Amino acid sequence: MAARFIAAGTCARIVLAPVVMGLVLAGEDAEVPAAVLFAIAAATDYWDGRLARRWQVTTTLGSFLDTTADKLLVTGVLIALLGADRVSPWVVAIIVGRELIILGLRGAVAVDGAVMQPSIWGKLKTTIQFVAILLAILRPGGTIGGAYLDEWVMAVAAAVTVMSAVDYLQRFAPALAGRD
Repeated sequence: MAARFIAAGTCARIVLAPVVMGLVLAGEDAEVPAAVLFAIAAATDYWDGRLARRWQVTTTLGSFLDTTADKLLVTGVLIALLGADRVSPWVVAIIVGRELIILGLRGAVAVDGAVMQPSIWGKLKTTIQFVAILLAILRPGGTIGGAYLDEWVMAVAAAVTVMSAVDYLQRFAPALAGRD
């Protein structure tokens, strides 16, 4: 029962990603529904991870699906925000590029039968990305120092995303070493 409840959160993120993308691309009239659904999807990431650890029902498949759901939600909505001219292409390139690099690293680590546990940088990255995306969907207020609040937070998200990638690459560099 517990595993099904946790899996529902992961599935919700996967299902909600294209819905939020469509709402973002629908324009200003759909901003609030897009933001609400995105916030619900983001909250499931926190809750299903917390409950999985509390109920001790973590699995390799669950971990894989959880990170995949997060990546689908973040990258999908970022691409929609790019189409709606709400995010800079360089930020999208950094975030999507990092996700592809770490996905490859996860594969290399898995070859040795190991699992990449999330780091504090990875968790911080996800949280800041969720906040930045939510702000970009809503775009509250006017400019501050020539940029909107969401643009400032998105720049912080990009920086933390890079730091997270460096952390993972340093910790798991041996998995990238060549074998004879």
